[in-house]
Amino acid sequence: MSRASRLITLIEILRRHRFPVSAAALAAETGVSVRTLYRDIDTLRGQGADIAGEAGLGYVLRPGFTLPPLMFGEDEIEAVALGLRWVTARGDGDLARAAEQALAKIEAVLPAPLAERLQQQNLLVGPARQEAERIDTASLRAAIRAEIKLDIAYRDGEGVVSRRIIWPFALGFFETTRILIAWCELRGAIRHFRTDRIDNLLRLDQRYPKRRALLLAEWRRQQLERRPVRPQSLNAPDRN
Repeated sequence: MSRASRLITLIEILRRHRFPVSAAALAAETGVSVRTLYRDIDTLRGQGADIAGEAGLGYVLRPGFTLPPLMFGEDEIEAVALGLRWVTARGDGDLARAAEQALAKIEAVLPAPLAERLQQQNLLVGPARQEAERIDTASLRAAIRAEIKLDIAYRDGEGVVSRRIIWPFALGFFETTRILIAWCELRGAIRHFRTDRIDNLLRLDQRYPKRRALLLAEWRRQQLERRPVRPQSLNAPDRN
């Protein structure tokens, strides 16, 4: 492993840990001596990494340090570019502009060979028909970030409109539509709302009482419970 690759690996290891990690453990995981590990820590600190700790106590990476984009490999560059171009094509106005700006920032700091690779656009995002929306999904994203309740007018599949007070906590992007995932006070449960069926919305400026992360965890648990169980073998006994 080259020294540059080793430093990247060391940063990624530190990112995985919220509490100090001993020099011995870091050295073992990166395959170097403890003395070399100390030098690597000093090098990363010199490059701007805010690594707290010292020999004998362990080390922890404080938030805020990012690896230079020049450390990206070709596959990573293509993955980032493809993802950002997808958002540019599928996201709402604010999100699309943010993706374009992020791509421009990455391109500006890349070394020439990788910047050229980024500009080639070998991986393309195909066209998709988006259902017309009556609302700006940027307002949904803002409510999700702020954990704010929304009052929406929602049309079901039969065209019947109902008022809902919801706690939005996630937004799913699909090829032809977007799905808002929220707790619905009317139903007393998590529900999925197609954004093209939301006729209007009102931001209530009331924080909902449950944290977004907990709601998302509950939704994920429900999705796992609904997945069909695959039989272990064709001859498995019937347990029904």
